[in-house]
Amino acid sequence: MTGSTPEDAVLTARDLYRFFHAGDDEVFALRGVSLEVRPGEVVAIMGPSGSGKTTLLRCLAGLDEPDAGKVSVAGNTITRRSEAERSELRADWIGILQQAGNLLEHLSVSDNIAFAKMFSERPSMRTVVELLADVGLEGRGGARPSRLSGGEAARAGLAVALANDPPVLLADEPTAEVDRANEHLILDLLRDRAATGHAVVLVTHGSRVASSADRIIHLRDGNVVDG
Repeated sequence: MTGSTPEDAVLTARDLYRFFHAGDDEVFALRGVSLEVRPGEVVAIMGPSGSGKTTLLRCLAGLDEPDAGKVSVAGNTITRRSEAERSELRADWIGILQQAGNLLEHLSVSDNIAFAKMFSERPSMRTVVELLADVGLEGRGGARPSRLSGGEAARAGLAVALANDPPVLLADEPTAEVDRANEHLILDLLRDRAATGHAVVLVTHGSRVASSADRIIHLRDGNVVDG
């Protein structure tokens, strides 16, 4: 697999294994997956349903703990740490856009962004208003998540993920619920992130979305495969 070396990578995974119990059986979601992502790089992770894409993303984010292997972000090991330590590392270094659960329903969009900005020791200089403008949600800051369309919710979630200007952005199917116009807007934002030296990792089923990446990593049955 071509790509970055550990020395210049901002995100590194080494020999990740993850399995789950299904009755008396063990089902492997990841089988020794390794990758490096450099600053300024967009990497797409593709594969059929059940190939381990979302599990890999969650392990990279420290939301799930691999059964073996190690993940490091900006030289800091995020695996084998307490949840409090992982949360601190995420707040400072990683923005996460999940398929669901990005927004707190009892808060407005603006308050969701402001809440996210509270947790990092290296907060972004960009204001809530500027972040709303970045994702095309001017005038929607006061709306509750339940009042947003699918495209608006995806863009609001992206604004929350970018609240602290994270060096690494992890996005799980970022355009799954949006129309073509919103897809272009979101992909342009991700490319803009990379152009300013940030690393972006996105999980996608769509070849059109993957084509916007600098590199594509294919997963099948928890393994990295060639094409």
